[in-house]
Amino acid sequence: MTDPGEVRASDAEREAVVEQLRVASVEGRLTLAELTDRTEAAYTATTHSELAMLTQDLPSAGVAAAVPAAAPQGKKRRWFVGVMGDSKRRGTWRIDQELGAVAVMGDVVLDLREAEVRTDRVEILAVSVMGDVKIIVPDGVYVDLDGMAIMGDKKVNVMQAPPGMNVPVVRVQAYAVMGDVKVIGDSQAQPLQRGFAAWREHWRRLHGDDWREIGRQIRSQNRELRRQLRDDRWLGRGY
Repeated sequence: MTDPGEVRASDAEREAVVEQLRVASVEGRLTLAELTDRTEAAYTATTHSELAMLTQDLPSAGVAAAVPAAAPQGKKRRWFVGVMGDSKRRGTWRIDQELGAVAVMGDVVLDLREAEVRTDRVEILAVSVMGDVKIIVPDGVYVDLDGMAIMGDKKVNVMQAPPGMNVPVVRVQAYAVMGDVKVIGDSQAQPLQRGFAAWREHWRRLHGDDWREIGRQIRSQNRELRRQLRDDRWLGRGY
C-alpha cells in the first residue's frame, strides 16, 4: 500500500500551498526570503510529504486567521533619504505601505530579505541624483523595474523564477540622474547573518556528519596552537 505522504502532488495542490504561504506572509509569519524560498520549494515539490514540510509550522489553510486588509490608498509613503550621506535599512522590519528612496550625492540601501511584507507586493519609488539607491531582494522574486536614467543607470541583477510561478513581486519606479538605481539578488549581496542554532542546522544539512569531524579537527588545531604559544613563552624567558 502506498504511503499517503508519497502520493504525487498535483499542480492544484502546489498552488494551494503557495497561496497558504502568501497568506502567512501577509499575516507576518514569514519574511520575504522565507516566503520566496518556500514558494520555490512548493513549485518543485513532487509528493504530499514534501509539500507538508513547507507548511508544518503554519496554521492550516482552513483555520488561518483572516488576511489583513490592504493598506488604504491614501496612506503615506515611507521614505528613506540620503543627502550627502547614507540611509540604510536592514534586518527585521515591517513593510505595510509603499516605500520611497531618495539619494542625493549619497547612498540609500534597502534590504528586503528579512522584512515582513504585509502587502500583496512591494512598491518602491527610487530617485537618485548623483547618488546610489540599492535594493536587495531574495533571488527568486519577480522584479518589475520601470522609469528612466539620464547619464546614470538602472538595472536588475536578480535570479528570477521561471514564468508562470506565483512568486513575490517587487515593483520599482526608478529615476536616475547621474546616479544609479540597482536591484540585486541575494547571491550578489552580503550573506544574511545566521543565529547560531540556524547556522548549525544549516551546516548539518549541507555536510551531514562531516561537521563533527571538522569540529574535532578545529579543536585539535587550537590545542596544538596553544601548546606552541606556551612553549614559545617559556623559551623567551630563558627556561
